[in-house]
Amino acid sequence: MSVQAEMQAPTDEAHWVAAWGAAPVSAGDELKAQTVRQVIRTSIAGSAVRIRLSNLYGTTPVTIGPVHVAKSAGKSAIETTTDRAATFGGKMTVTIAKGDSVLSDPVALPVAALEQLAVSLYLPEGVKQPTVHGAASQDAFFANGDATTEEEFPAGEPEDRRYFLTDVEVAAAPASRAIVIVGDSITDGVGSTENRNARWPDALAERLQADPALANIAVINSGIAGNRIVNDGAVPYRGPSSLSRFDRDALNKPGVRWVLLLQGGNDISASDVLKQPEQKVSAQQIIDGMKTLIARAHAKGVKIFGATLLPRKGTEFPAPPTPAALAKREEVNAWIRDSGAFDAVVDFDKVMRDPARSGHLRPDYDSGDHLHPNDAGYKAMAAAIDLAWFAEGK
Repeated sequence: MSVQAEMQAPTDEAHWVAAWGAAPVSAGDELKAQTVRQVIRTSIAGSAVRIRLSNLYGTTPVTIGPVHVAKSAGKSAIETTTDRAATFGGKMTVTIAKGDSVLSDPVALPVAALEQLAVSLYLPEGVKQPTVHGAASQDAFFANGDATTEEEFPAGEPEDRRYFLTDVEVAAAPASRAIVIVGDSITDGVGSTENRNARWPDALAERLQADPALANIAVINSGIAGNRIVNDGAVPYRGPSSLSRFDRDALNKPGVRWVLLLQGGNDISASDVLKQPEQKVSAQQIIDGMKTLIARAHAKGVKIFGATLLPRKGTEFPAPPTPAALAKREEVNAWIRDSGAFDAVVDFDKVMRDPARSGHLRPDYDSGDHLHPNDAGYKAMAAAIDLAWFAEGK
């Protein structure tokens, strides 16, 4: 047995918990034979890591490898002494079938909570349609050839996308568990400062880590900018509906104990923006979609929390809300607050609205588009979460 295999063997039966995630959204532009380096931040600590790579939107099989994981040293740089190869069934390369995904073997790299890792993927044959997550709020870096072990990449234009990488799991303490947050661009972090981990799920992870009793709880961001509950993507809306992606992007994450749903705003705005009758949904259809997600979570023994929709008046994207859209929002929010269908509710509408202008986002929480919060607004959202939800035995 190799030294690396000996180091990995104790983790085979480990308590694996999701520690980071990025939901696959669509096919991206063609990539040549090159290396992509992506930086992620773990939400809890672990003694080893595993990564999942997805070819969900590829039209052909894709070959990836070598793949390396290391601690980030800032921007594209890595701490070379921490560099480890990730293998797949013991092999340095893996071919992922069209529409499939693969999970790596355990990588013997202990990580701390809130630690940044760099994952480097070499594409020896290039790929015509890489599976991507857009609106990453984090740069991806590129280098020609196999640069997976290079300390730093040449200067170049980074991209705000995730490529192939959808999950990072850690071998965590036995009591560790996770909350998965399902949502749209507000959960995805649009409006936050790039490369600062300033999305509201990031701020929630920081709150949990500040409490020793809750530091074994991971936070997984399954937001997709432009996403909806009821319908799949249709420009400018993106990604599979939450009804179709809920198992993959939430309920099947290892260690999931809770889900939080913050979604419905794009379902409402699509009724104003899109002309096709099937794209126009009522408040009741959105509520019915939420009821379906609640039932599916409960069937898996997972608690699900609801969040009211944020104020939307004054925004121009994707279109100014009509009176009908504003009325739908009020109806959906009233149901979220009062129905008792969710295991608990956080009233983000109350936290984020401007007390001086009904229906508007607070100016000090506004990123500038009157729809997406800034860093301070995202911190306020995380601060509104009741940490008693996560108490032992809950």
